[in-house]
Amino acid sequence: MIETDYRDDITRAVETLRRGGVIVYPTDTIWGIGCDARNSEAVRRIYAIKRRDDSKALITLVDSLAGLERIVDEVPEVAEQLIDVSVDPVTIIYDRGRNVAPELLAADGSIGVRVTREAFSAALCRAFRGPIVSTSANVSAQPSPMDFCSIAPEILDAADYVCTSRRDEPAATKASSVIKISSGGLFKILRK
Repeated sequence: MIETDYRDDITRAVETLRRGGVIVYPTDTIWGIGCDARNSEAVRRIYAIKRRDDSKALITLVDSLAGLERIVDEVPEVAEQLIDVSVDPVTIIYDRGRNVAPELLAADGSIGVRVTREAFSAALCRAFRGPIVSTSANVSAQPSPMDFCSIAPEILDAADYVCTSRRDEPAATKASSVIKISSGGLFKILRK
């Protein structure tokens, strides 16, 4: 169920995503720029907006383990356990992604996914019924926006919809941790 405070905002964001548009939205970490993770044209547009090299893969948000299982070939047990016990947001890199735009996969076929528990971004994923790209709402090599006021006007102008929820909240503390977990359960911490 969508929280009443977010209902109209999420409805507009979902309509934009379904049309292949790009949104700027609050996540469980920092403000992000996103699109339908299955839409290659929209994903390429995010790379262009961010002026980011397309060899640097973007991450994807889902709201549940079921959503995760739809876009990765295998979810190792250790990854499930980590998702269950993590207090802070954690992005996990899985060996092979599927059912997403090929532009989201790294050269080796891996994909970065975060299961969000934050109210707005989780409700957005549920209402959209699909994975959503989540990358910081900034031009590459520029500082990540820790709050809405820190987002560059050029990013806001390039989006098809800018969410209105949570704009007045205090700055986030940091981006998510990033951990690569292979099918054998081996893992490597890429960012704390």
